[in-house]
Amino acid sequence: MGMSFTVLSSGSTGNATVIKNEDTALMIDAGLSAKRIEELLKERELTGEDLNGILVTHEHSDHIKGLGAIARKYKLPIYANEKTWAAMSKHVGTLEDIQRVMLETGATREFGSLRVESFAISHDAAEPVGYNFYDGESKLSVATDLGYVSDKVKEAISDADVMVLEANHDVNMLRMGRYPWNIKRRILSDIGHLSNEMAGAILSELLTGVTKRTYLAHLSLDHNMMDLAKMSVRSAMEDRGCFYKDTEFQLRDTYYDRPTPWDKVSES
Repeated sequence: MGMSFTVLSSGSTGNATVIKNEDTALMIDAGLSAKRIEELLKERELTGEDLNGILVTHEHSDHIKGLGAIARKYKLPIYANEKTWAAMSKHVGTLEDIQRVMLETGATREFGSLRVESFAISHDAAEPVGYNFYDGESKLSVATDLGYVSDKVKEAISDADVMVLEANHDVNMLRMGRYPWNIKRRILSDIGHLSNEMAGAILSELLTGVTKRTYLAHLSLDHNMMDLAKMSVRSAMEDRGCFYKDTEFQLRDTYYDRPTPWDKVSES
């Protein structure tokens, strides 16, 4: 079977992704209502009963909105680092002690034959993380809500077969948009969100022939469009001398209102 995943929803209105292999199914974040998460799971022929746990990247509401409700309903363990637990506990609500599991940043944990590794990222949250997933030789990296991509993050996500990488905004659209300047400044900062241009710059460094697909994620509804994101990312890569054929590497879509098709990470 190998490792497969679906991005159930991605964007400022809510985020959730499911990764599974032959013996384990994990969800990253639960940033929509429990009812909506159940609807999205059903679209991919899953229920909450199929999940073995939920991994949390950080405590912002678009990542934990339905976390407590879905965990209580299906008695799921939640994995997060200590600072994230402290920041989100009052929003998550009452849980059984066994459901509150610490997963230190940088730690690796095995879930059946699926291995998970967290890594620190830069964002205006208590202790935000991204995740790497390994099944045999296959690797999936998930990194969104990035103010910038540090050398350590580049190292963490390098040589992934597939990436889910933030391409949050077009800088010009953001600057001309309706947000007040203090919010624009926060988004553009090193603890904000990754622009299309920056996503392309990072991919131009990381594309070594191993990575076959990158899903552009966490797009702003107000300051980005998927076609623009893909065009801008590709242009930024080409400006840095990184050219590719669609048979070698693909940029793929994510959506705020529907899940992506199941994608097998590697055929090996």
